Amino acid sequence: IETAELLIFGELPDEEERAEFRSLLTENSALHQDMGKHFDGFPTNAHPMSILSAMISALQSHDLPEHQFTDANGFREAAASLIAKTRTIAAASYKSHVGQPIIYPRYDLNYAENFLHMMFSVPYRDYEATPEEAHALNMFLVLHADHEQNCSTSTVRMVASSGANLYASVSAGVNALWGPLHGGANMQVIEMLERIRQGAMTTRDYVARVKDRKSGAKLMGFGHRVYRNFDPRARILKDAADRLLDAMHITDPLLDIARELEQVALADDYFVSRRLYPNVDFYSGIILRAIGIPVDMFTVMFAIGRTPGWIAHWKEVTDNPRQRIYR
Repeated sequence: IETAELLIFGELPDEEERAEFRSLLTENSALHQDMGKHFDGFPTNAHPMSILSAMISALQSHDLPEHQFTDANGFREAAASLIAKTRTIAAASYKSHVGQPIIYPRYDLNYAENFLHMMFSVPYRDYEATPEEAHALNMFLVLHADHEQNCSTSTVRMVASSGANLYASVSAGVNALWGPLHGGANMQVIEMLERIRQGAMTTRDYVARVKDRKSGAKLMGFGHRVYRNFDPRARILKDAADRLLDAMHITDPLLDIARELEQVALADDYFVSRRLYPNVDFYSGIILRAIGIPVDMFTVMFAIGRTPGWIAHWKEVTDNPRQRIYR
């Protein structure tokens, strides 16, 4: 949450500001009762990203329709409400998809723990996240909060430049992120690991196929369009992933393959010489799977993390008195 405040308001909050913003998040985390009717209207096979986009757009009607978001206090409440409710909508979309009752947020949990509570609790049993799960998810959210003027961020700025409100602009950002060339990279990591497992290949066999350009095989989650060296976000997320897997003692063949693939690729001069190191998507896919997040929710998780950055960019565009519509 401190990272969100830093991005949106330009400086780290003091104790009073932090407490006030956290209070706004808590008070605005529950959805308007009428929004439950929207969830009922989606088919059970609806993609969580389509639900997230539609529900964020609908928030403007149910949430704070009387606020002018260019007013400082109105914007602050709208920003807190959107950050809090994006998480609530995401968990509710999952619950609707699996046919379980929607779980309300709790006042006594922090942001990451509250999301896991809403995702995995059922009316007869509360889910208690471990410290390692909460830490790994929090690091995931921090490291996805903002990252240059990529496709979805540029989309938010484009829509904002027309004078569109915060909710409409962020909803557009969600749709841009939905594209597999942008937000689907961590899903592709898990799909690659699944292909290795189903094909009964060793990680060395798969690495050999990747090095053979005629095979068409790709090493997903390695390399980056911007970073020509090790993705600095990946270093932090790797530490969180290692702590999480060591603490959970879970048996998952895909996670075993992932750790082995990482070691094999990092020891191979072919990848090292080309600076193809594991990136943030490689470790985020591992973390989300270990926590129990379904693959079709991976991009939704990305959107939750990126929401503060999108809000910050909307504010930057809107605050500019000389702003003209983008073309």
